Amino acid sequence: MWDNPRLLNAAAGALTALALMVFAVAAMQLLLRSAMFPLREMTVRGALAHTSRAEIEKAAQGRVGGNFFAVDLAQVRAALEGLPWVRRVEVRRVWPDRLEATLEEHVALARWAEGGLVNVQGERFAGTSVAVLPHFAGPAGSEGEVARRYRHFGEILAPLAAAPERLTLSPRYAWRLRLGDGLAIELGRDAPNDPVEARLARLVVAYPHTLARMPRKHEYVDLRYPNGFALRLADAKGG
Repeated sequence: MWDNPRLLNAAAGALTALALMVFAVAAMQLLLRSAMFPLREMTVRGALAHTSRAEIEKAAQGRVGGNFFAVDLAQVRAALEGLPWVRRVEVRRVWPDRLEATLEEHVALARWAEGGLVNVQGERFAGTSVAVLPHFAGPAGSEGEVARRYRHFGEILAPLAAAPERLTLSPRYAWRLRLGDGLAIELGRDAPNDPVEARLARLVVAYPHTLARMPRKHEYVDLRYPNGFALRLADAKGG
């Protein structure tokens, strides 16, 4: 080996690379532990309507400080995303001594029957609100589908100037609506050739010529019929 220049050059190159690697690791460790680069502040960006400065400071406590290079950005992000109204957080270092956190809050769409709220993306979260919101109910994990159908049903009902006040998806995946005027609409389950949206659209078309002309208030409409619907009037046993 010692009289083989090619092997000697290769060994020397490997030793040099190893030495550089060890030096780089040592330099990085020194940099991470150095007091020369203190983290001095964290700024928060984003339109925040439900998250207070005190909540942010409490969540970040113990996670923001020390060395500028050593702070764990993922840990800071996870702590802030643990706040009830915070949906998503981006955290970045800003040279020489600052962190910048950009927060996105949830936008509430409805209340969920089992507790918490549902945002406009169809995600359930643990926030609370005093706002007037529609009520959703459904099997676990169905929040996204219920939110999607709520938007579709609202578009279909727009000609009646009516909005769903309550939307329920049963364990058997049957849909039921209640409007702001108290009218309950039984939509039933989707069928291959008769989705629930089509049934609701038929009711909207028929409404001005049927229910709208009835002198007595109607309280329940059953759309689970292929060629019509059943109606129950207020203070009546059947319809």
